[in-house]
Amino acid sequence: MSEESEGELEARLPEGESFEPPESFVEQANVTDESIYEEFEENWPDCWERAADLLDWEASYDQVLEDGDAPFYEWFADGTLNASYNCLDRHVEDGRGDEAAIEWVGEPTDETRTYTYQELLDEVQEFAAALRALGVEEDDVVTLYMPMIPELPVAMLACARIGAPHSVVFAGFSADALATRMNSADSEYLVTCDGYYRRGDPLNHKDKADDGLGSVDHGVETVVVDRLGDELEHDLGDRQRGYDELVGEHAGATVDPVTRDAEDMLFLMYTSGTTGKPKGVKHTTGGYLSYVAWTSHAVLDVKPEDTYWCSADIGWITGHSYIVYGPLALGTSTVMYEGTPDYPEKDRLWEIVDDYDVTQLYTAPTAIRAFMKWGEDYPARHDLSSLRLLGTVGEPINPRAWKWYYKHIGDESCPVVDTWWQTETGGMMITTLPGVGDMKPGSAGPPLPGVSANVVDTNGDDVEPGKAGYLTVDKPWPGMLRTLYHNDDRFIDEYWEEYSDEAAGEWVYFPEDGAKIDDDGYITVLGRVDDVINVSGHRLGTMELESAIVGVEGVAEAAVVGGDHDIKGEAVYAYAITEDGYEGDDDLRERVVEGVEDAIGPIARPEAVIFSPELPKTRSGKIMRRLLEDIANGDELGNTSTLRNPEVVDDIAGKVSDD
Repeated sequence: MSEESEGELEARLPEGESFEPPESFVEQANVTDESIYEEFEENWPDCWERAADLLDWEASYDQVLEDGDAPFYEWFADGTLNASYNCLDRHVEDGRGDEAAIEWVGEPTDETRTYTYQELLDEVQEFAAALRALGVEEDDVVTLYMPMIPELPVAMLACARIGAPHSVVFAGFSADALATRMNSADSEYLVTCDGYYRRGDPLNHKDKADDGLGSVDHGVETVVVDRLGDELEHDLGDRQRGYDELVGEHAGATVDPVTRDAEDMLFLMYTSGTTGKPKGVKHTTGGYLSYVAWTSHAVLDVKPEDTYWCSADIGWITGHSYIVYGPLALGTSTVMYEGTPDYPEKDRLWEIVDDYDVTQLYTAPTAIRAFMKWGEDYPARHDLSSLRLLGTVGEPINPRAWKWYYKHIGDESCPVVDTWWQTETGGMMITTLPGVGDMKPGSAGPPLPGVSANVVDTNGDDVEPGKAGYLTVDKPWPGMLRTLYHNDDRFIDEYWEEYSDEAAGEWVYFPEDGAKIDDDGYITVLGRVDDVINVSGHRLGTMELESAIVGVEGVAEAAVVGGDHDIKGEAVYAYAITEDGYEGDDDLRERVVEGVEDAIGPIARPEAVIFSPELPKTRSGKIMRRLLEDIANGDELGNTSTLRNPEVVDDIAGKVSDD
């Protein structure tokens, strides 16, 4: 590591400065020709054949893009393929069956598993046979409610193999959240586990799953993975089977991959929306898989010989795209880690990088801010010289954190790709190509080749460089969501209404993020403009949060906002009015916190709960959340003249200050 001081680094890399990727990286990068932007622009949409060519197709597609029913675009229509085959069989057929596909690291430091491509294929086929024996048929949605254990990607690929879409529910979500998603998806099959480790403690996950099943309005066949063994005794109920027993019954089974149309659904992923009801984002087989393969190749520079690590959770889209489908489609070794970055010590991640000679690390700004807080001594204990590329995902990264990451983790020799994308986009949309473009700390970069992203004003006109506006995308891309499950109207309302001109056939996707653009076309994403809070890169709907709070006995009304947080980026701040006869005391405050955790999960735990006799409202009765955000952040309060009760603002601010 360089011994240059933090202050000297700041002087050398001031905000706004751009600098080139290291020559040593460019020499070996997958994409190095800067003319790729012009090539994709001139050859759009056929340029996306380059992504499709990374896959093996059973039957070739008739055309790259079918836009006759926009915005319900179709990619590679009439082409057929199977995602499981593309992630497993073809690598084995190429003689690479003995190479590592998954390197799994358990939280207990002595527990690891390596799955070669042949071993992973064998277990996927065995579990695919087991799912069929349970009654799973093509197009049945299978819900997967598991933590970061190898059986999760096994189950995903087994579902893909037999043409059954999967719906992964983040293990940290509550029983209610599980039930809501299973009911919405009409899912009659669940794969879960007895428990998992967190900071040294075995956690009971099955009880939570069973609680959720109690609220599912139809019968469910359940498979339970035994993760904890003797650490946690558990009983299997009616219609519940043990994973090991089922797989054992089908030992040595072979299951031919089911032929899927490119537009057949690969998976559902539920994400927060402004209405409080989670949205079932539908991703399809051909476009999604080709897009995550191409972005893994072009942006993350993934090669078959790499040991690549994305530290996200597979319960979120980042884990789907850049732990499972993208890396395995390219035949690399992908790392999975069960635990947290600071257990048993704050150097746990760097220990894993060192032990496995990790070549790429793709993590979240919230983690990098925690690493900064802990100090540079922890990464300095380990040899991180295997790293070739660093990446960030989930939220914008500030220049100071970017520079710390670049210096103390990458030793100023690794390019940093700051990637913007969403559950709905399927894969990366805005970032630098690490073998082509200069990097600017704090700015994600230009749109990827073939992606047409712009920053516009409220009228849809391009803003001047340096001015804030709204991020839009005015051309489709292969990884895009196709619709919201069983809700085409909401799909259009949520994503296409704001800036599209339906009569003119001009469809513009609005991701509801603010942004600015500079003279070089680099885009800096400024954050959400809708009622969604981004906590550690995880999107939480304010209405869902507020509904959970109002569901607590003693709370009459609630408003939730996001406030700045050094580690999480944003944290949840809850403001509540009590019912008559109830005191806004510590007991009620704790019940509010418990209510949120029960309804959504620990990730949504409020940073603070403030009780007030009133909330600031306009004369029409609308809660002024902007002022509540100012209070949470300790900012100067904006204009209160439009309020019908301006005096309440100072009262709330005083209570926050006292707390």
